[in-house]
Amino acid sequence: MPILVQKFGGTSLSSNESRQLVLKHIERERKLQYGIVVVVSAMGRKGEPYATDTLLSLIQDNGDALPTRERDMLMGCGEIISAATLCSLLNAASIPAVALTGGGAGMITDAQFGRARILEIRTESITRHLQEGKVVVVTGFQGVTEAGDLTTLGRGGSDTSATALGAALHAERVDIYTDVNGILTADPRIVEDARPLTVVGYAEICNMARLGAKVIHPRAVEIAQQARIPIRVRSTFSEDEGTLVTDVPEFRRSASVRDRHVTGVTHVSGITQITVHAQDGPADVQLQVFQAMARHHISVDFINVTPGGAVYTVFDHDADQAVAVLQSIGFSPKAVNECAKVSVIGGGMNGVPGIMARIVEALTEQGIPILQSADSNTTIWVLVKERDMADALRALHAKFSLHE
Repeated sequence: MPILVQKFGGTSLSSNESRQLVLKHIERERKLQYGIVVVVSAMGRKGEPYATDTLLSLIQDNGDALPTRERDMLMGCGEIISAATLCSLLNAASIPAVALTGGGAGMITDAQFGRARILEIRTESITRHLQEGKVVVVTGFQGVTEAGDLTTLGRGGSDTSATALGAALHAERVDIYTDVNGILTADPRIVEDARPLTVVGYAEICNMARLGAKVIHPRAVEIAQQARIPIRVRSTFSEDEGTLVTDVPEFRRSASVRDRHVTGVTHVSGITQITVHAQDGPADVQLQVFQAMARHHISVDFINVTPGGAVYTVFDHDADQAVAVLQSIGFSPKAVNECAKVSVIGGGMNGVPGIMARIVEALTEQGIPILQSADSNTTIWVLVKERDMADALRALHAKFSLHE
């Protein structure tokens, strides 16, 4: 039988009402003769009893000295609770089901606790249960080492679990259920006429996810892309089919007659721009600057290098340290706080003249200064002041007619 992997996030499992909707989504696909593998996150969000952040607060309130191996043991509890709860509901609804931990599902990882990488997936257990007609509920976000220690996969771990299982099982599709109805052209909280995308390519959604869209983790998309498995991002709270992520030409052609150069706009706020000039000619200013940032574990982004200096960004929370480090090695950096990185993303932009001109035109019309810019074959980034971010997003969304 064809296999479908369904992943349900924390908000999908946090209440009796939402869990009943989860049952309906599982039952609907089961009636279509799919073998169903369900990947679950911990219930709810920070502050709710079984959310991962809530579990971690137990350690913070009790010495905050738990080693990374034991911390992973704690962090895996939320998903185990979700899997057991959903398994009970399925069986109560006369849907045969079994719950498996990541290790029980054959998810073998290295021993980098807190950020483990998947080494292989041994699918024998899942396959046996599917052949017995059961829905297999798997804890997301976790695996096990060869030595038997529980590990967690880091940020976006449940999404990664879902697409990795989809790849290992040669699934027909992976459905990621969230609290939003697919992937939108912009953040609807800022851009009121943002619209859902019917189909989007792997590279585009990877860039959108890396640059501020939080619907799916890019690591999960990369796994699906390598295995050529489509992902559908959809809402637990709707029957709408959401957004299909694929590069299959037939799907992409059928989605829209209109060929768009730009797919969407995203943003990341809380950024500081740092400019450093060499005091006595070019010398090795860039080497000194970036080695200093690396030594102090300060993440850098949006890098522009010139013969006599460098311009780059750090997160606001790292800005004071970054400036102090640079001053300690003899530089006089200029820091511009409270900036935002606005990204224009589209697989159809590559080689098309005039895209940057339209970006500059849109922001100039709104009186928004561009502090810095950079580009790749699918993305153009501009740095603006955070106070201008919302107007910049709306202006760019309108300039490229993304509302249509």
